[in-house]
Amino acid sequence: MKGPLFYAKILLFGEYGIIKDSKALSIPYNYYKGALRMDYNTAETAVQSNEKLHDFAKYLATIDSHLVQFDFDRLTSDLTKGMYFDSSIPQGYGVGSSGALVAAIYDRYALEKITVLENLTHTKLTKLKTIFAAMESFFHGKSSGLDPLNSFLSLPILIHSKSKIEPTGIPSQSQQGKAAIFLLDSGMTSKTAPLVSIFLDNFEAPAFRKMMKDEFIAISDRCIEHFLSGNISSLFLDVKKLSSVVLHHFSPMIPKLFLSIWKKGLETNAYYLKLCGSGGGGYILGFTQDLPKAKALLSDHKLEVVYTF
Repeated sequence: MKGPLFYAKILLFGEYGIIKDSKALSIPYNYYKGALRMDYNTAETAVQSNEKLHDFAKYLATIDSHLVQFDFDRLTSDLTKGMYFDSSIPQGYGVGSSGALVAAIYDRYALEKITVLENLTHTKLTKLKTIFAAMESFFHGKSSGLDPLNSFLSLPILIHSKSKIEPTGIPSQSQQGKAAIFLLDSGMTSKTAPLVSIFLDNFEAPAFRKMMKDEFIAISDRCIEHFLSGNISSLFLDVKKLSSVVLHHFSPMIPKLFLSIWKKGLETNAYYLKLCGSGGGGYILGFTQDLPKAKALLSDHKLEVVYTF
């Protein structure tokens, strides 16, 4: 038996800022996906996944039952039969591997679950996000709940604030356009929790808080508005500013080998890089107005095109 597919996601804008109530925009990335499977499988990855799911099930039992309840008899029975999460989503790459797993578990085992088929009111979306944040905290220590929500709904999600979220439409892609959003493979995995700790420690400093409010969040919010309205020229002006702010204030989250590549993009205007999720490894998100030029300059690195303008 194989469950429904749940897709990866890309947080286009809002990384770190979302922790402090900024806007965020997340889109499904259907290139990677995962599903719960019940077929007998002795492969090491399947066995490890089953073991992790056993630990996750124990954690789920500690979540406030007023928030969400699960069919633990069924979950335990399926885990005993060897259930695992069969996924092509790279782990530690910032594209929502744990979010897809959380969505799959909620979909199959939550009692009185909110479904994608019903009228998703603001109240229901907020509750779903809260549930998913509690569930995904098992993996990251602290979660916004956005990744599982995106995977569960398989729709672009716009976060206005912690209390205001909505599915949104994004401009149609242009197959002929030279401008693109792409993923750059850093070649290393990353863990979210330590990086979030660094950010929260930095946030204690008044100067860093001021930078987050006046620069990072302000620019990131404008990028979202530009992208959704299709204002490409303004988008790239602000993406460049955002890339520069991240380089100067979030350098611990940028893999050291990519610092010079990051600077080169800003100097040549051939591409601009930003964090994909918490950073530290995994994927780096890139924006370019000239994809062939960016590919030429980044020819030593694996590049995946996500969206074309």
